[in-house]
Amino acid sequence: MITLALVLCWIAGFAQQAERSISIIPEPVSLLEKGGYYVLPDEVVISIPSGKETAYVTGLLKEKLSHAPGKKITVRKDKTSGDIELSLNKKTDSVLGEEGYTLNVTSQKITIRANKPAGLLYGVQTLFQLLPPQIESNKRIENVLWQVPLVEVTDYPRVGWRGMMLDVARHFFTVDEVKQYLDNMVKYKYNMFHWHLTDDEGWRIEIKSLPRLTEIGAWRTEQIGWFGGFSQPDPDAPRSYGGYYTQEEVKEVVRYAMERNIRVMPEIDVPGHSSAVLAAYPELACFPGSGDHFVRTGAPFLDWNTGGRPAAIYENTLNPASEKVYEFMDKVIEEIADLFPFEYIHTGGDEAPYTFWEKSPDVKQLMKREGLKDMAAVQSYFGKRVEKIILDKGKKMMGWDEILEGGITSTTALMSWRGVQYGIEASNSGHYVVMSPSNYVYIDLMQGDLSTDPRVYSSLRLSRTYQFDPVPDGANAKYILGGQANLWTEQVYNIRQAEYMTWPRGFAVSESLWSPASKKDWDRFIMKTEDHFVRFGYAETKYSPAMYDPVVSVKKEGDAYYVTLTPEIKGLDIYTSFDASTPDNFYPKYSEALRVPKDADIMRIITYRGDKPIGRLMSIRIEDLKKRAR
Repeated sequence: MITLALVLCWIAGFAQQAERSISIIPEPVSLLEKGGYYVLPDEVVISIPSGKETAYVTGLLKEKLSHAPGKKITVRKDKTSGDIELSLNKKTDSVLGEEGYTLNVTSQKITIRANKPAGLLYGVQTLFQLLPPQIESNKRIENVLWQVPLVEVTDYPRVGWRGMMLDVARHFFTVDEVKQYLDNMVKYKYNMFHWHLTDDEGWRIEIKSLPRLTEIGAWRTEQIGWFGGFSQPDPDAPRSYGGYYTQEEVKEVVRYAMERNIRVMPEIDVPGHSSAVLAAYPELACFPGSGDHFVRTGAPFLDWNTGGRPAAIYENTLNPASEKVYEFMDKVIEEIADLFPFEYIHTGGDEAPYTFWEKSPDVKQLMKREGLKDMAAVQSYFGKRVEKIILDKGKKMMGWDEILEGGITSTTALMSWRGVQYGIEASNSGHYVVMSPSNYVYIDLMQGDLSTDPRVYSSLRLSRTYQFDPVPDGANAKYILGGQANLWTEQVYNIRQAEYMTWPRGFAVSESLWSPASKKDWDRFIMKTEDHFVRFGYAETKYSPAMYDPVVSVKKEGDAYYVTLTPEIKGLDIYTSFDASTPDNFYPKYSEALRVPKDADIMRIITYRGDKPIGRLMSIRIEDLKKRAR
């Protein structure tokens, strides 16, 4: 009986696999399903071109397929036959470009062709997504039917710049954690890693000619809670939280990324966001003797209630009138340029308060001498001098969209974060642009409800992120390099939370950047996302299930409060309670706005699909609900 039960379980498992839908993220340009499957043989022969550029793909295939018990993997370099054949086109296919590929699965073999090794890499990533989800496990899993649906795929990216930004300044991530982040990026065909290495809360890269940047600027007092609302740290508290990357570690990360067809762009954020710099070298401030220069912890030091650019409570900007600052920047840029092969260096330029510049006699003299009419012109003067240093090192400069305000040179590229309008403007004036608008791709924002997600100043649901268009109407597409998602880490303390904030919104961004706009389909995307949740389960990668939780909105009418619950995806039923008990699918089903009982203390909400709970239990105090009222 036991043996029969096991056999039946195996059969059921195989049947379930056979019924798996094809769930490729990002959606390919062309996908033809032919029906039937190719089953991996016990001895899998991989044919692949030899060379350094294909070494990573070779190792990846061997590693992944070795998870299939009983499979013997053999690699033949530069051979024309194999069970899995990878080859480079002798004649360039102009449609595929440098990152495109074709994938053909027949009942006899799997063939991937591309113009360049990058295309082979992306073809292999698609192949993995066609295999059972257990392929993502680092363990050998028994009783899996290792088969691939018969398909023909032609695929290539919509835009060239498909990026993720990771802020390692607010909270530090080790080299291994950065590599872990890169490993997930390549699965979804991202090719750009924007490394935010410096900010008010830490300087994270070794500059050998300026050792105090890491001796002092990389360390701060540790505070845990709501970042931005901490008490001011005790001046005598140990400054033991932080870390930095040595230059050898930076080279290691750059090499690791390049193997995965990911370029690394460093960001050195100036002239604002420079508290860590001023802690190490206070002579670079307008007011070096103030005694207020230390690495910030998350306690307030800027006043955001200004309706625009913040006002500084404590000085965090470099002195644009000091030649010492430009000597400092020259040393930093020289070492950065040697470490990063990528053509751009990002120099920030965002949220630079003018508070201390306006008080500075040095800045007033600079304005008079250079004929600068306002503080935007002062920042433009700073930016142009920094750009000259960058150009002299053989690199190009990129900055956040605030740098437009005082004017930029023709060689400066722009990253548009305050919506898309600045990117549209810059593209139409002949500047290269990366679109990263906060209202679509700032993945540090809450993706669920306040009752389930750490509190951040705003929210960004998955459905909104999926609407991102890197080439918006009105932009000059010729100058749109592409787009990226940005993960700021004020409220992200560890790599598990970084994963939670990135996925599944990272799926949505990848599809916006890679797939043709005509191929995007929200309902199909959700189906695929659920399949990839299963894959992440095997990979032990954290993700957010917020799409299963309804959007909660509250309206006040007279003295009464009404709660509206809007599901983000189809096929869910919502159940609620106001009596402090935990609702299930035997409670009344939500169908219209609910009036909050006069004496209720807490509302609980849960979603079901059929008779199975699928959302998280949301518990919201009535006093908090009323604060949300429109």
